[in-house]
Amino acid sequence: MIKLDRVTKVYPGGTEAVREASFEVEKGEICVLLGPSGCGKTTTMKMINLLIHITAGKIYIDGVDNTKIDEDELRRNIGYAIQDIGLFPHMTVRQNIETVPVLKGWTKAERAKRVETLLELVGMGSGEFIDKYPSELSGGQRQRVGVARALGADPPILLMDEPFGAIDPITRARLQDEFLKIQREIKKTVVFVTHDIHEAIKMGDKIALMNEGELVQYDTPANLLYRPKNGFVEKFVGADRALKGLQLIRVKEFMWGFPPTVKTDETAQAARQRMKREGINQMVVVGEGRKFLGWVEWADLEKGKMVSEIMKPSSDVATVDTVLNEALSIMLSTRLNNLAIVNEDNRLEGMLSFDAIRKALSETAQRGESE
Repeated sequence: MIKLDRVTKVYPGGTEAVREASFEVEKGEICVLLGPSGCGKTTTMKMINLLIHITAGKIYIDGVDNTKIDEDELRRNIGYAIQDIGLFPHMTVRQNIETVPVLKGWTKAERAKRVETLLELVGMGSGEFIDKYPSELSGGQRQRVGVARALGADPPILLMDEPFGAIDPITRARLQDEFLKIQREIKKTVVFVTHDIHEAIKMGDKIALMNEGELVQYDTPANLLYRPKNGFVEKFVGADRALKGLQLIRVKEFMWGFPPTVKTDETAQAARQRMKREGINQMVVVGEGRKFLGWVEWADLEKGKMVSEIMKPSSDVATVDTVLNEALSIMLSTRLNNLAIVNEDNRLEGMLSFDAIRKALSETAQRGESE
């Protein structure tokens, strides 16, 4: 889909921003350009849509030299999302998302349908936001609109320059999750710039690690962690490889798929018998349709006769696609030894324990040693 062949960029005055970078991004992949400030990652990305012109080498889009494509047409077929979002302040959400479709001559009905589809896709489909201006939105909402605008004309390629970098950590993690969920549906070819190793491991199918204008290693996140090419890669990745490796593992790989449960209308004695039989000191409380409600603990069984009297309600949950390092963070904040795994309807799908995470850490450490 995208191929860079010995791409070089030299600015007037002799500064060599990128030096003979070569790599390929397959259709539907997320390629993360990673590295310290000034390493050439943003310059590399901007040369793909000719916002910065190449000094030497070639970039091919579906086998076509990008310098042979009309620049305006090239950019209209490549979505672009940036850190400070870049929404037009004098335009509504609707008008911002319609920007490229208008330029491409879409009809009013086609644009309206596309706006509706994209706002639904980014979780803003209630109709509440469509006629608001950027100044009326939160930072996270503006970022969602920025992604929707980048997808406005349904481009096959999406360029994202630190799109979640200026957002608080909680919102950032949520937007990352939402984007990965969207990507599973739309399967765009994405080039994503970041300086954050954690974000790169989470988001990337492939990572292009750069330093001082050179492509140092182009590989999968796992190989970058466990097979660093040289000392720079090893230092950049850091010594805590096992912990970072938790970002490569989804909850579904280590959760207990059918944990014992109890309902609110059952007795504490019934809960005690079940816990004793299973050898556990915490048990999931569910409602109708296995909806997750909270926990009951062994230490509290004497405090009431019914589960409803002694249970601890909780809204702290994860999904089967949550990565283990995020699940661990949730568990540490709740002071519980287990975490409920639910679907979009809050239906219980499993349970994750600290013992399971210890097992995952052990396996990733062993993997690093063997590789």
